[in-house]
Amino acid sequence: MSGTGIIDKAFEALYASDDVSLDTAASLLAADRTADAELARRGEEFVRTLWGRGWQPADLARTVRRELSDEHVRVLASVIRAETAGYERLPHRWQAQLDELDPGAVRPTDRFSYATTVLELYRILVRLPRLDAVGPVPGEKLPPPVAGEPRMLSRIRALLAKAEATGYPEEAEALTAKAQELMARHSLDEATLAAGAPSPETPGAIRIGVEPPYEQAKAILLDAVATANHCRAVWNEAYGFSTVVGFEADLDPVELLYTSLLVQGTAAMTRAEAEQRAGGRKRTKSFRQSFLLAYANRLGARLSATSRRVAAETPTLLPALASRDLAVTNRTDELFPETRSTRVRAAWDEDGWTHGTTAADKTSLHPNRPHLP
Repeated sequence: MSGTGIIDKAFEALYASDDVSLDTAASLLAADRTADAELARRGEEFVRTLWGRGWQPADLARTVRRELSDEHVRVLASVIRAETAGYERLPHRWQAQLDELDPGAVRPTDRFSYATTVLELYRILVRLPRLDAVGPVPGEKLPPPVAGEPRMLSRIRALLAKAEATGYPEEAEALTAKAQELMARHSLDEATLAAGAPSPETPGAIRIGVEPPYEQAKAILLDAVATANHCRAVWNEAYGFSTVVGFEADLDPVELLYTSLLVQGTAAMTRAEAEQRAGGRKRTKSFRQSFLLAYANRLGARLSATSRRVAAETPTLLPALASRDLAVTNRTDELFPETRSTRVRAAWDEDGWTHGTTAADKTSLHPNRPHLP
């Protein structure tokens, strides 16, 4: 039997529901080295098909990491790199996703174990559903490349990096506040341009990973950041991400601010737990859940208040902002016509909620102004 024939026979196991079939298929592949090249080629074909079904490298890596092992992620990274190497240019944000793939080489192992790992990976890939597309795929016509990133985004990135690194809470508060001010004013600038010279630009979308633990609280925080910055977020719990819909100029800043607030919130939660332990009280999962939920809830209100305050400084632009918000809402409805609300599932801890609210209040979003009561 040829290498291709062995592959065809072995791949029947990808659609079987038992692991015995997978073991038999792995034995077939391990016994015939002539099948190796075809095995690799089929993997590239699988991921190429998934690009057309709305998946991106980060989505695949996140799913495989949740379902399988680090070794499977390394094999996936090798397959993705091989498949994407043949394109002259990749879509915006794809290179950053490739750079974040596990750089470790696939570790040497016996042929049967390696074949089993590959088949387990492929079994996941062939069963993934179609996702709503959030951008072009490799091979499609792409917009002209942009050299570097916008100055505004670089300034936000630098401010948030300093906020995460400083050991002084007051400095972190001021830096985070300045970043949110920049985001709100930049969105206002974009609305000004759109009002003066309407363009054919329509809202786009990106996916942002919402990693365990406490995914629900993190998804709520991301939704709060997105809503305050003229975007919408839709959480896909099954695959561990939220899709953020908005105009291009707002998408990357939303991701940056969410990531930074999550880092700062987690650090504040750790400090609060340490204080509780010092007082002789053992903290639990319910404390951490309640902390992050309160943190997200309070920050959401404060972020939105900041955006409204900045917008109110130029009331003549409110109709333009409203028009852009409506375009984002309509685009979200087009992408996700069957979204539904979900109840918060978390054990209640009053201390956790109080500490989370306090931590959100200390993340000042108004430079040179007192904290909200």
